[in-house]
Amino acid sequence: MSAHELLDQTACQLCPRLCGAHRAAGHIGVCGAGKSIRVARAALHFWEEPPISGRHGSGTVFFSHCPMKCIYCQNEPIARGNVGKDISQQRLSEIFCELQGQGAENINLVTPTHYVANILPALKQARENGLSLPIVYNTSGYERAEIIELVAPEVDIFLCDARYASKKTAQAYSRAANYVEAFWGALEAMVQSDARIIVRILVLPGHIDEACKNIELLRHRYNNRIEFSIMGQYTPLKTFEQFDNLSRRLRKDEYEQVLDFADSLGIQDYFWQDGDAAQESFIPDFYECAGVEKSHQA
Repeated sequence: MSAHELLDQTACQLCPRLCGAHRAAGHIGVCGAGKSIRVARAALHFWEEPPISGRHGSGTVFFSHCPMKCIYCQNEPIARGNVGKDISQQRLSEIFCELQGQGAENINLVTPTHYVANILPALKQARENGLSLPIVYNTSGYERAEIIELVAPEVDIFLCDARYASKKTAQAYSRAANYVEAFWGALEAMVQSDARIIVRILVLPGHIDEACKNIELLRHRYNNRIEFSIMGQYTPLKTFEQFDNLSRRLRKDEYEQVLDFADSLGIQDYFWQDGDAAQESFIPDFYECAGVEKSHQA
């Protein structure tokens, strides 16, 4: 399939759900997005991994809507599209340049896949207007390999989740039974690129085994080609009658069990979180829609 066909929004096939929505006509995809680009926040962000945030912060663009349907979503207001403002492709290009002007270390595209058809030309325009920052593609890992291959020439760092190792868990928590297959196909495409790859392991309460399984498989298949970020910041924002484990935070001993397992595999220099990482600092105030609209100040 050609790049034009992949980006054709008369029958959207940007994510593994392949919903075929005619988004160019305003129809809504499974992700919740239609014709417009919807952005919830565009600002410096200091709570990513050290090489992403750096000293001055990551120029993070949080896109509204999401192809994943995680019942425990930490950014639910934007994932459901309840928060955000519709902007033009031109405005998105301006945002990239404004973040550079604020001293951002990079442009960090958070959950970008369903807007790739707009992001790529916006990046091109921004480059023509002086954008020189590295590009971070920040994804849940629920991707099509073909889309990763398409965006890879523009990406310097892939920041990719490894959510599940089980089809059953992926279906129960995200209604994405094909997550595992999609993740490994997308990761293989990332590995074939020249980009740096950081794989995030979000350790879910009650699923230590899946976190460890993914770490082991990733280590075996890709050795030092990827870097690990083992995250213990899971924060329950509500209670779940069907899944009691998701109604609580990750225990310290559970998190340490995963870290010990990584150590036992000889993995060195991975990123990990010290202390109580499950705090509001990791979840910005999206309702302000900071940096999305153009400032009228001189």
